[in-house]
Amino acid sequence: MVGRTILDMEERYLNRIADRMVSDHLESSGGVLIEGPKWCGKTWTARRASKSQLFMQDPDEAAAYKKIADTKPSLLLEGEAPRLLDEWQVAPVLWDAVRFAVDKRGGTGHFILTGSSVPPADETPEHSGTGRISRFKMRPMSLYESLESNGSVSLRDLFDGKEDVSSTSLMSLEEITFALVRGGWPDAVTGSKKNALRRAIHYVETIIQTDISRVDNIRRDPVKVRDLMLSLARNTATMATIKTIRDDMARGDADNALSVPTIYGYLNALERMFVVEDLPAWSPSLRSKTTIRTSPKRHFVDPSIATAVMRLTPGRLLKDFLFFGFLFESLCVRDLRIYADGNDGQVFHYRDANGLEADAVVVLNDGRWGAVEVKLGTKEIEEAAIHLRKLTERINTEKMMEPSFLLILTAGTYAYRRKDGVLVVPLACLKD
Repeated sequence: MVGRTILDMEERYLNRIADRMVSDHLESSGGVLIEGPKWCGKTWTARRASKSQLFMQDPDEAAAYKKIADTKPSLLLEGEAPRLLDEWQVAPVLWDAVRFAVDKRGGTGHFILTGSSVPPADETPEHSGTGRISRFKMRPMSLYESLESNGSVSLRDLFDGKEDVSSTSLMSLEEITFALVRGGWPDAVTGSKKNALRRAIHYVETIIQTDISRVDNIRRDPVKVRDLMLSLARNTATMATIKTIRDDMARGDADNALSVPTIYGYLNALERMFVVEDLPAWSPSLRSKTTIRTSPKRHFVDPSIATAVMRLTPGRLLKDFLFFGFLFESLCVRDLRIYADGNDGQVFHYRDANGLEADAVVVLNDGRWGAVEVKLGTKEIEEAAIHLRKLTERINTEKMMEPSFLLILTAGTYAYRRKDGVLVVPLACLKD
């Protein structure tokens, strides 16, 4: 049965942008660490790139593995390279063992590690692994990876100056809504549509009831965890402060409010599990002394976490277009992060004291950048284009490059270039 299950998973596997990233990292480093939330596909991606495997959470072997790790961890590293060490943080000593083995062997491509949480501070490895172990973050599947975006517009092409983006999205608004609520969880994407919406709900309940307390062995009240996640969901894609979140959780009852340090502790646990992934602020060189807001925007690693904790169905979400707009922005941020990773880039947001903002700014390591506004429909496209052009006027291009593109991501049908050069592209046309 185990062999049959593995065969079924291989047949259902959809190619990931991370496949190429694993290969690239193995060519340049002795080992690579793939971090990310549970159930996002890390193990299967790593397994396909490995030639031997060690699964630290195998219930039949976990106790023995931990004893070996305590006595002679190098025994667990024996096997054909690249060797996969799945969920390495179960025995944090493995990190230093891998680092030492890489130093001893020399060369590249020896180990692949996966981790769905960061070890507690008192178990953090002694050495960082710099120069021996590279790392990247893996997220749930983008619309392109789930075969729902047709990929007719490439982020790489936009950075390379391609001007023709004429294309048509094949996803209806209803299909986008379903994909958002379902999330990019591989089992939900490749499984039956009937059960697809349950995956995110199961994920959220596991976090609330068990995982958030297991991550550092600190017991946390499931009721308060749920309240916090509900508040984060209601504040998705906003710069909500801790005070805002605290007041929202209390619902006007001061006696029911968590202390600020406690909220920080809960948030830290969610971040260490890669459940929460806030979008940092971009700090470019400006022509004037305009103050830039430095607060991050609140996001879950996948917008389906927000809809799951709120128990929203696609039908209910379609009836609240205002909130839908925030969640659609989060969906766009998720996909942009995945596509940016595939191009050696990062994603930020921009907002200044005058209220000018960009929902996302994609910045490549070579300094190229592009600004993005997200609009659910078409009525606000003109205003978004004005904002993007104003942003470019404030950037000091003597110290920074001109933007590679100005982009408006929509849930619409058509991709095109406006007369002012601003691109309008449906999210269901985008790829890396």
